[in-house]
Order: sequence, then structure tokens, then C-alpha cells
Amino acid sequence: MCRAPRVVLGRCRCPAPGLRLCSGSTQSSLKTAPTSAYSSPARSLGDTGITPLSPSHIVNDTDSSVSEQQAFLVVVAIDFGTTSSGYAYSFTKEPECIHVMRRWEGGDPGVSNQKTPTTILLTPERKFHSFGYAARDFYHDLDPNEAKQWLYLEKFKMKLHTTGDLTMDTDLTAANGKKVKALEIFAYALQYFKEQALKELSDQAGSEFENSDVRWVITVPAIWKQPAKQFMRQAAYQAGLVSPENSEQLIIALEPEAASIYCRKLRLHQMIELSSKAAVNGYSGSDTVGAGFTQAKEHVRRHRQSRTFLVENVIGEIWSELEEGDKYVVVDSGGGTVDLTVHQIRLPEGHLKELYKATGGPYGSLGVDYEFEKLLYKIFGEDFIEQFKIKRPAAWVDLMIAFESRKRAAAPDRTNPLNITLPFSFIDYYKKFRGHSVEHALRKSNVDFVKWSSQGMLRMSPDAMNALFKPTIDSIIEHLRDLFQKPEVSTVKFLFLVGGFAEAPLLQQAVQAAFGDQCRIIIPQDVGLTILKGAVLFGLDPAVIKVRRSPLTYGVGVLNRYVEGKHPPEKLLVKDGTRWCTDVFDKFISADQSVALGELVKRSYTPAKPSQLVIVINIYSSEHDNVSFITDPGVKKCGTLRLDLTGTSGTAVPARREIQTLMQFGDTEIKATAIDIATSKSVKVGIDFLNY
Repeated sequence: MCRAPRVVLGRCRCPAPGLRLCSGSTQSSLKTAPTSAYSSPARSLGDTGITPLSPSHIVNDTDSSVSEQQAFLVVVAIDFGTTSSGYAYSFTKEPECIHVMRRWEGGDPGVSNQKTPTTILLTPERKFHSFGYAARDFYHDLDPNEAKQWLYLEKFKMKLHTTGDLTMDTDLTAANGKKVKALEIFAYALQYFKEQALKELSDQAGSEFENSDVRWVITVPAIWKQPAKQFMRQAAYQAGLVSPENSEQLIIALEPEAASIYCRKLRLHQMIELSSKAAVNGYSGSDTVGAGFTQAKEHVRRHRQSRTFLVENVIGEIWSELEEGDKYVVVDSGGGTVDLTVHQIRLPEGHLKELYKATGGPYGSLGVDYEFEKLLYKIFGEDFIEQFKIKRPAAWVDLMIAFESRKRAAAPDRTNPLNITLPFSFIDYYKKFRGHSVEHALRKSNVDFVKWSSQGMLRMSPDAMNALFKPTIDSIIEHLRDLFQKPEVSTVKFLFLVGGFAEAPLLQQAVQAAFGDQCRIIIPQDVGLTILKGAVLFGLDPAVIKVRRSPLTYGVGVLNRYVEGKHPPEKLLVKDGTRWCTDVFDKFISADQSVALGELVKRSYTPAKPSQLVIVINIYSSEHDNVSFITDPGVKKCGTLRLDLTGTSGTAVPARREIQTLMQFGDTEIKATAIDIATSKSVKVGIDFLNY
């Protein structure tokens, strides 16, 4: 196991307001800070300004401890996507068999329906009605006036990425403009998947399947910050997937990591290599980009009845060419975001090590939809489009469905136009709104690459459609170029293109043109299910990713001995004749620091009074590594660490209590445990990034 160097972080030997130090023979309790013209966040927010005792960085070998999944009979992974979602499962006694969920009712012509649209419908009374195709089709069939009362939501996952101040009370906006609590919607969706999965498992078992026998896995983008991950966990608690008391029953999986885990297992017949000069998988590099992929999709469609995928318990053939230390990039291009992760293979076990912190941005296929919307603004006017969305919400959904199917037909070598059907209510409402026809609007707009067809369709030239893809694809390529400049990413051997957007021939061609001479570009067959299948494998073996990179620098505010000339005068605090420097940033972990699974950051804290029952410590974060004070630019309070001391002291309260806290940064979520040293009893710990 590759271990990160043992380091000691930020040794501070000083007391803190609200907490007492129990290091050495002297003890002091600072309960009030002197008034000063300078007001630090630590003082104004009531921060304890804690001082760690014996801070250290320790490594545990968790291979033996991460075997708790053996207690579960089955692993069920939910790929909660921006545009489509689904679940898959595997029995722990048959880990080589991954079963993808039952086929969904409904669907669009030419679109794989192994996953279902991430759409949800609530009744006018705000009760759950349906999810996926069922929600979309029911909403479509509603009378236009009735539809205005129903709450239809789609593509709502992006809200968790774009909301800077995400809380449990964050709202989503339904198609009719009404607000609804995001937590409610996410909980409804997860509850739906829970019921579907348990019903399928029960049908297969011939008796009712207990939820307690399931290890649940939910996928999230790697670039999501801690609040969004915690939000998803809270939604799972509300949905009844797991309880907070049994939190380890749920694992949060990072999407590109899941894809990476699955890609390790690929056999040659399960992938298409874009950059190949020789024929691979029956397709040669001289073929048109996308042609091989089309044939592969046809192969998948022919075998669609089989929902069971065999994953051999060996490293795939592709890894036979890899040597110890070889690197590869996974580009997870989905509906909302593009996530990039860089991994190194560690032989012979095939364990993975993250080489550079996950990066990416909102460059998913939704960007193409936004460009189409902007095109409609240009032709028909933003005022009309926004009004149409509110007045005819179901018709707007129909229009975007029509665009989606034509979007999937876009290709670099396409020559014939793409026709997008306009709903009758669009044509009718436009005439009432403007007083002239849609055809007149097109002529007047001077958008010469979009014509009006007498069959009631917008006729787009291939160049016009390709232009809608360009800004999003350019952002992906630019982000990849920046990544390839990093020293850690030089000499990458493979680039795996995964996620729903990876099916787009235009994206495939752009990636191939930009990076085909630097590495081999591979697309797994059935690329839209790569993350789902990888998430199941991750649930079966959560310890497969041995080393990760911290996305941010994390720490707390402490006091330190004031050093003349080193510390700013405004940070000086004099108490009982001792000079202290306030607001010192005690660093737990640095941005992009390599951290092994099971590696722990240890801090010891003591309450100001032996009878104190709760210690609340503010956690700060920064994207920068060189942080000195919690007041530095870019440093912000991001959460709290709460130590609940009730029930740990026994009958006699010791005069000196030391609470040892162990924090883990090497997993997909930040975790903490604590113990009362005097009594050896566990202390209840809460890390909160949402309600601080």
C-alpha cells in the first residue's frame, strides 16, 4: 500500500478562547477576548479559536477494516444523473455479475432506455406522482390549463452544483414557475429508486427483500463540494434508503472514479479505440469517427434483452500493456457536468491512485440545450420564449424532447438537414403573442441557417446544429488542455471518454483531433452505463481507490505564540501577560495533497470547563495551499465540527478532559471519530457543511 509521508501539521502550544489547553503543567481558560478596533471572524462569530494538542498525521491500513460490505447480501448503485438516471445491482456472492435494472416503459425513438429521464412530477397538492418516462408522458397528456397546476421538474441535479450557498432549504423551480424544496425532490427520486430496486430484488428472490440487506451506492460528480455530497446523503436519509444511525450502509461514489474502476475490467471486445491506426474491435482508424461507435451501439441494441453483464475477476486485457506507474485520464462527460480524474494503476492488484485533484465544470450536454434556447431567443424573442415556458410548460418540454432526438443525430460528416418539430401550441401562441406567423419570424430574424418547413418544423443545416455544440465542446477541450499541462498528467497513456455525452460523434472527433497524438482514446461500449456498472464494483470493494487528492485546503482557527516581526500587529492578543497571535490557520490537509485511504489527521481538544457538554469548532477551507490565517483572502468558513460529550464522562468528571479527534480525508466524504481519553468512551461527532 502506498503511504503518504508522515507529517506533523501546525503545532500550536497555546490556550484558546472557550477551550482549555492540557499540555504541560500550566492550564489557562480564556473566556473573553479584549476589545479591539480589529474584529476577527474568530471573535465576531464566537469561534473557539481552538488549540490542537499533539497534532499529527497518521496512516492506518484499512484493508482489513473495509470489509463491512460482506454483511450485505447485495450492492445496489443508483446513478443519479442530470438528464437520465438508473440503478444496477450485484449480489455479494456473485460479484462478477452486474444486473442492470428492468427495462423502462416508454422511451424515445432511437434512444437507449436502459436508464430513464431524470424527471419528476408532483400533483397540484405537491405529492409525488411519477418519475422518468411515466412522469414525462403523463405531464404531456394533461390539458394545458391543468398542466399549469402540476409541478414538473427536470435536470434539477445541476442546482446542487451551481448553488454557492446550498442549504437544506434550497428551492427548485418547477416548469410552471412554482418553488419546491430541493431536498423533497431528491428524496422523492431516491425513494422511487429504492422501491423499484427492492421490488425487483423481491421478485427475483421470491420473497420480500429487506432493505437492511442492501448496501446502497449513490453517484455524484467528483467536482461537487462537501455541502452537495452531504445534501445527497440527507436526501437518502429522508427517502429511507438508510438511517443516520446506520450511515455506513450508504456510500457516496464519485462518477469518474466509478468509470475508472469499470474501465480497468474492459476486454478488447467491450471498447472502441478512436485513435487506433490498426483495426481494433473490428473498426479501423480510417473509418469515420462515430461509425464504429454506431456499430457498437447496434451490437448493444441487439443484445438488449440481456440485462446481466459479466465482469471477470481479473484486470482487463487493456491493462496487460500497462506497467507499474502508468497513468490515464477519465473524462466523464454527462448531462450537467464534465468531470476529469487522473489515475495511476498499481499492479498486480489493479488498485488505483489519484494523481491530480478532480477538475471539471458545467460543460455537459445541457450546454447544447442552452445554445438552442439562445437560438430561439434570437429568432422569436426572449420575451416570447420565457412567456411560452410559463404559459405552456408541457409544450416547452415537448419542444426540448424533439430537439434532444435531433441533437443525438448530429455528426461531423452529416450533410442532410435536421428537422425539429414545433408543437402546435408554440405556433398558435406565437401568432397570438406577436400578431404574425412563425414563418414570418424566421424570415425577419436573418438566421439563414434555420428555415421553416411547411410540415411545421424548423429545418436546421448540419452546420447550424454543429455550431450549438461548439461552445460546450470548446470548453471541454480547453479544460483538458489545461489539465495536460500539469506535470502530474504528462505521459498519460490512455484517455477514457465516458458518460452520456461521450456518445456524441462531434465530441469524439474533437477529443481525437486534440489529443489523439498524445494518448490512446478509448470509449467503452454501452458508454452510458459505464458509471453505473463501476459504482456497483465500488460498492463491492470501496477500498479499490487507495490514494486520493484533497480538492481543498482544510483547517481551523487557533491561537499561537505571538512572534514580533513575524505576526501582524493587528493579530496580537494579550491575556494574563502572555502575548498570543489570533486567527492562525491550523492546517489539516492541503489542496491537492495526496492522502491515502485510512490516513487520519489527529487533533486533541479539551473543554474550557470539565462540565462542558458540547464543543463546536468552525472549519475553514481555501483553494490555496499557502494559508497563514483564517482571515486570508480566499479562506472561508465551510462547516463545523461538533463534539457531543454527553454520556462520556462516567460518574466522576475528571478535572482535565482530553477529546482525541480523528479525521479522514482520503474517502469520498470527510469523516471524523472521537474518543474521551480519560474514559476511553466514544464521543459523538458531527461534521456539518450544510447547516453551520
